[in-house]
Amino acid sequence: MSTSPLPLTGVHHVALITADYPRARRFYTDVLGAEVLNETYRAERDSHKLDLRLPGGIQLELFSFPEPPARPSYPEACGWRHLALATTDLDACVKLLEARGARPEPIRTDASTGSRFTFLSDPDGTPIELYEVN
Repeated sequence: MSTSPLPLTGVHHVALITADYPRARRFYTDVLGAEVLNETYRAERDSHKLDLRLPGGIQLELFSFPEPPARPSYPEACGWRHLALATTDLDACVKLLEARGARPEPIRTDASTGSRFTFLSDPDGTPIELYEVN
């Protein structure tokens, strides 16, 4: 087996499936401030695909499908645990999110790093972490 590193350059995008497309679209654009890059409705699948750019440049693909299964638990389901977004000013992020109708959890401190963080959920219960970096 080769020990050569893979020629990866970073994360291209994160993809999420929503049960309520209009509500999730509003959350990601109006609450998190994402820019719409492209929006497509695929009639043959009764599915929307929304390409977004979150502040900081992270690309997010938001999909809708008829009757997707619910997330088994929060956030202990097998698979991706949460989406973590970096901020240099956690207090300002929390204040803006609350003004936009979001309800972040109380701010905590990471015992390992001393950095502050909080969680909030999107309309489908997907955990989103805001992690303060210096």
